[in-house]
Amino acid sequence: MPVKQFKATSAGRRGASGYTFSDVTKKEPERSLTVSKKKTGGRNNRGIVTARHRGGGSPQRLRVIDFKRDKTGVPGRVAAVEYDPTRTARIALVHYRDGDKRYILAPSGLEVGGTVEAGPEAEIRVGNALPLRNMPTGTVVHNVELIAGRGGQIVRSAGASAQLMAKEERYCLLRLPSGEMRRVPSECMATVGQVSNVEHGLVKLGKAGRARWLGRRPHVRGSAMTPRDHPHGGGEGKAPIGHPGPKTPWGKPTLGYRTRGKKQSDKLIVRRRYDS
Repeated sequence: MPVKQFKATSAGRRGASGYTFSDVTKKEPERSLTVSKKKTGGRNNRGIVTARHRGGGSPQRLRVIDFKRDKTGVPGRVAAVEYDPTRTARIALVHYRDGDKRYILAPSGLEVGGTVEAGPEAEIRVGNALPLRNMPTGTVVHNVELIAGRGGQIVRSAGASAQLMAKEERYCLLRLPSGEMRRVPSECMATVGQVSNVEHGLVKLGKAGRARWLGRRPHVRGSAMTPRDHPHGGGEGKAPIGHPGPKTPWGKPTLGYRTRGKKQSDKLIVRRRYDS
């Protein structure tokens, strides 16, 4: 089992859990496929915080992942399954027959020594990438493109998978992990299988320090602030949120309030995730 419970040797260890890394076969990354990671602390180019509660964290190097899977017709051998500090899924190092090396998202069940391939003629096998129109209905996929040639954009996190529900002339109907039903152009590429590290959601950090290692800074409750700092603040003792309901620090409604604007892709959504 990839997730283990720690012994309660301290208060921080009590209830905490972590990875066994039994699925990882190589410790050091392929140096040619890594780049330095620039940290922003959640600030934009003007130094203003645009994403709160970010900063610090352990040093990391970004792994260059092949989301496009454009190595058409060239078979590759899985040389190793590795840990990626910047994502929840495991990654697989693939050595192609022409000498090229690339990282791909490791699907669940892909083992070292296995073969992967991409292209319209590829087999329907875990780790292979091919256009949606070439897959049979019911196939479980991940790393799905939304625009052909752009590279996989959705269904990339640990344990995620989408299912091909139906095929039309120009579009294929996918059921996404959220339950949303969405049309995707038939020529878009997707990878067969479910993303690895399925038990990622069972990991409990156990202490605030592990969150800081990940670059997450403390999150202060609005009710603990003053009225000038948050709409929930103020009052004698503990006070309810009040009418008309919860708000963001800037006074906008939250807790179920829909903030998505009108987009061109709205017409491709057949059923939203919150529709009954």
